[in-house]
Amino acid sequence: MKINRICCIGAGYVGGPTMAVIALKCPKIKVTVVDINQNRIDAWNGAYNQLPVYEPGLAEVVKLTRGRNLFFSNQIDKVIEESEIIFMAVNTPTKNKGEGAGMAADLKYVEACAKNIAQVAKTDKIVVEKSTLPVRTAEKIKEILITHGRNDVHFEILSNPEFLAEGTAIQDLFKSDRVLIGGDNTLTGQLAVKALFDIYSQWIPKEKILKTNVWSSELSKLASNAMLAQRISSINSLSALCEKTGADIDELSKAIGMDHRIGPKFLRASVGFGGSCFQKDILNLVYLCKYYGLHEVAEYWLQIIKINDYQKNRFAQKIIDGLGGDVNQKKIALLGWSFKPNTNDSRESPAINVAVNLLNKGAYLNIFDPKVDEINIRKDISKLSSKTSFQVYRDLNLSIKDVNSVAIISGWKEFLRIDSVENIIFNGSFLKFKNFKYKIGK
Repeated sequence: MKINRICCIGAGYVGGPTMAVIALKCPKIKVTVVDINQNRIDAWNGAYNQLPVYEPGLAEVVKLTRGRNLFFSNQIDKVIEESEIIFMAVNTPTKNKGEGAGMAADLKYVEACAKNIAQVAKTDKIVVEKSTLPVRTAEKIKEILITHGRNDVHFEILSNPEFLAEGTAIQDLFKSDRVLIGGDNTLTGQLAVKALFDIYSQWIPKEKILKTNVWSSELSKLASNAMLAQRISSINSLSALCEKTGADIDELSKAIGMDHRIGPKFLRASVGFGGSCFQKDILNLVYLCKYYGLHEVAEYWLQIIKINDYQKNRFAQKIIDGLGGDVNQKKIALLGWSFKPNTNDSRESPAINVAVNLLNKGAYLNIFDPKVDEINIRKDISKLSSKTSFQVYRDLNLSIKDVNSVAIISGWKEFLRIDSVENIIFNGSFLKFKNFKYKIGK
């Protein structure tokens, strides 16, 4: 099957960057990203330095492709109908009510998306799961497509999970560790797999494109994120032991990482992991294990979340302890609101938990982040606290002026040198110096 037009439903952190790179690497294919959020589409069509998603290198890719073969539109039905392949990159939040609330993925957006595709499509389509979905979701999507679609239209469902790390998403897309394509082991299923394989093989080495069944592909994303989060929680649990015994967590991490069987990645102690994937995917995995009666396995993976929450609370408590056990009316600068550097994504950021903890104990906060705007910071806090004793700064130097303490939450390069601060707290380690110049990653 020759692919001339691609539609991606969802113009967020996955859809926008992924489609921009596909458009760059496949200039003969017209790629259109659609979304019901007109403001988001307007932002993608706006100034290159104000795109709704911040990723190093993304603006440059969009600048090369937008208007050539990359387009952003809210004409969802029209673009669905004219495309041979439709990527679903819509949000899959954790359910907040009903069966599986607090753990299972909420598939309402995926289901609505599939229903819309079925009702609009008049020709055969390849539908690609790009969102992170629980295993066997493809069965539900296929059921919706058959129920609501035309009898003369055939749909093939592929699973193609994203493995993007925010902050390095463009490089991850350029040089992927692997690309998974899961499809049915039928003639039409394998033809659909080949069509998507041919797109990625324009720039990804063929040996790195793995063909699997749909279920293996769906579960691989959850399992990968769970394994990575496990490493973070493991090193964070050891950071607490290091502080009790006098060991140095940086030295410990280096020693462990030099073991070739383990390696150094994801072994840096931090305030805890955040972002849209790790917690959501682990909770989804826990729910699946419970659903199939694997309660001991479920509890094993749940412990990773518990350690992560413990680390965030422990970090906030170290700030309190470092300021004499009382932060009431104390002014504290929080540096870094995104869950990691080089992204404007603050979903599940440890900074939110730390800020709310301190606000509820009477602290006044100066908040600075290079990319997260004030509207989103206020929205994040308002979900958990009604306290308003904080100010958001756009200038780093002003944010740390005349404060009692500075808490460095994430390692933006802007924080590499902070001058003349009495109390600096970074990644769970409390440091108290006069006129101390502190380098992250010392």
